Amino acid sequence: MMKRIKVGQIGIGHNHGEPKLLAVRKFPELFEVVGYAEENERWVEKRGKNKGYEGLPRLSVAEVIERSDAVLIECDVWDLTKYARMCVDAGKHIHMDKPASGTLEEYGELLRIAKEKNLVVQLGYMYRYNPAVLKCFEHLKNGDLGEIYSINAEMSTFHPVHYKKWLTNFGGGIMYILGSHLVDLIVYMLGEPKRVVPFIKRTGLDGVDFEDNNLAVLEYDKALARIFVSSVEVNGFGRRQLVVSGSKGTVDICPLESPTIMSYADTAMGGGTYESVKETVKFDLDTSDCRYDAMMRDFYDYTQGVKSNPFTYEHDYLVQKVLDEIVGGIHFNGKNID
Repeated sequence: MMKRIKVGQIGIGHNHGEPKLLAVRKFPELFEVVGYAEENERWVEKRGKNKGYEGLPRLSVAEVIERSDAVLIECDVWDLTKYARMCVDAGKHIHMDKPASGTLEEYGELLRIAKEKNLVVQLGYMYRYNPAVLKCFEHLKNGDLGEIYSINAEMSTFHPVHYKKWLTNFGGGIMYILGSHLVDLIVYMLGEPKRVVPFIKRTGLDGVDFEDNNLAVLEYDKALARIFVSSVEVNGFGRRQLVVSGSKGTVDICPLESPTIMSYADTAMGGGTYESVKETVKFDLDTSDCRYDAMMRDFYDYTQGVKSNPFTYEHDYLVQKVLDEIVGGIHFNGKNID
């Protein structure tokens, strides 16, 4: 019989906080939700009556930590590492949204202490659970793609003005918030790059001045990985993609979700130099609705020792290190939730 664990949530300010709590509440056989904490009254006014928090007591941060076996950290991005450290110091497993806050040294210390105490740290990088990305990882593990020479990763959107204003909080703008998802995947596949070359641009569209049109190139011994993120690309969401190409084959996922479509090609398929020879796979799963279900089930399994998190403490630290190199180590410009 599975043991239920007590879970609380600190913060409701992160955009993905409510969907994760809704996912947790789908599995009452695994989780008992003790309540949530939010220290910013403006977030309580904006989101406190949302469905995910119906029937749950609002507690203090200390009460959430005391009553929980594991905690979801879903506060404003700039406070993530602060609250995560409080939980780890108290011996609690954590799911922490992304990207990490604080200095790289502060985040590294958090991970060091968690590892020393054998506590779960799961980061909320959603593409780790994308079915096509998982299929790509399977091809890599099996050697189907051979030696990887190229990765192209794009995650753009045509953002409304209010979201652009929120992005002015962050050094690196859209690269810090969305580019981190892609750094996570590339580092998982290729490890630490030899060199990082960023191109951080500001268009000034809609009168909002922030880093909204960004490219970064990660250089490896033989491979090049390119990350492009933009807040000013019309139909950017529909063109989000991940292309992984090696000596034996290529995976092309586009769009990444809603729907998720992947094509696969390898040298055994034949065809001429100037022919398109590939297999196309469409994933029917609507990842925008249920992408957190598997994440939260894994979080449970990690806390129970049923599974080991393939994204290690060392991996998570390296993701933040590379992201720091891209954005110049500057994380935050202000604290505006609007």
